[in-house]
Amino acid sequence: MSELFGTLPDGAPVHRWTLERDGVRVRVLSYGGILQSVRLTDPWGFPRTSEADSGKGRPADLVLGFAGLEGYLTHPGPYLGALIGRYANRIARARFALDGRTYPLEPNDGPNSLHGGVRGFDKRVWDVEPVEHGVRLSRVGAHGEEGFPGRLKVSATYTLGPGGALRIAYEAVTDAPTVVNLTSHSYWNLAGSGHAGGHELRIAASRITPVDGDLIPTGELQDVAGTRFDFRTARKAGSGYDHNFVLDKGVTDTPEQVAELHDPASGRVLTIATTEPGLQLYTGDHLGAPFSPGDGIALETQHFPDSPNRPRFPSTVLRPGEHYRSETVYGFGARG
Repeated sequence: MSELFGTLPDGAPVHRWTLERDGVRVRVLSYGGILQSVRLTDPWGFPRTSEADSGKGRPADLVLGFAGLEGYLTHPGPYLGALIGRYANRIARARFALDGRTYPLEPNDGPNSLHGGVRGFDKRVWDVEPVEHGVRLSRVGAHGEEGFPGRLKVSATYTLGPGGALRIAYEAVTDAPTVVNLTSHSYWNLAGSGHAGGHELRIAASRITPVDGDLIPTGELQDVAGTRFDFRTARKAGSGYDHNFVLDKGVTDTPEQVAELHDPASGRVLTIATTEPGLQLYTGDHLGAPFSPGDGIALETQHFPDSPNRPRFPSTVLRPGEHYRSETVYGFGARG
């Protein structure tokens, strides 16, 4: 089901598509590929047995979002729910070298490039078509868009599987060597409101990529044992994180479960499975108005930040004749 969601200042219409299956309702915008809403309808999970069950089984929206288009245009900084590209996360000094040529990018995070530049995929209108149990978003990024080489044909398919599991499948092809790193920048709050720092988080990662003061990787791989980055056993997410976790499984052909988020108050559980080798944990410490710090937790499946400048990191290079594929699956459950 689709409906007009609003109109951009240049007159371009923005539509909202609604998907629903097995008690999960998802809403996606043609603007930015934004995941506007992931709502669990009532009843869901396990039903309440008393009024003291703190909302267990009641409807709740699990991602941060705005009710209208104006909110996304006025507050673009948090990238709420957006489809990020051509390169998710940071590229140092807004430049990289490929095949002996240096490509300057549009800096938008001090001297660095963040999430695709000044006008990345999150600020573009995508073409949308229905598919079985979902929608496919597609667009063509021109050669030189935000400084990136190659004409990139890219798609992201959002589908709901059995049990309401949300699958995002990314694909891309290029006519010239380029770099690609796509993700969804949703902020999760399984309680539906309030501070999310009390959620319990588990990440199957024994290392992180440590960063400097500008959040650029140093190039090292740091063991998490004995540090605040050790989420191999579930514990409170807390605050103060904007770091890439090196998933133990590495790059895989099919999604493997790598993380779990649990809200003890509501009982809701989010599981994340992915083909990607990294997961960026951002605890939302700098969310601006109308949100408060910590209102949501971003768990971005990705290749590592600054990989184009770090030969030791898994490659993000895409060449003509190759096919970029990436999948992430968000599953929903409940437990006491």
